[in-house]
Amino acid sequence: MNQNNKIFDGLGRVMNEAAGVADGVRREVETVVKSQATRIVNDMDLVKREDFDALRELVQVQGEEIEALRKELAALRGDKPAS
Repeated sequence: MNQNNKIFDGLGRVMNEAAGVADGVRREVETVVKSQATRIVNDMDLVKREDFDALRELVQVQGEEIEALRKELAALRGDKPAS
């Protein structure tokens, strides 16, 4: 009976060590994948979200200004306002 306990204890230690090694491998793979993904994204020269939002707001404001100028120009010309 004592021999069986030693076998199971040894097997339990081996399983715990294997789980630790597997966790280490998982973390290493995650690190490599994240590094590669970051490198790929940086190589693509993507626009940052903050820059995109700022530019979108600027374009919207300019569009409103253009529309106001068109109406003013139409009024000066005596044109009928467009629908």
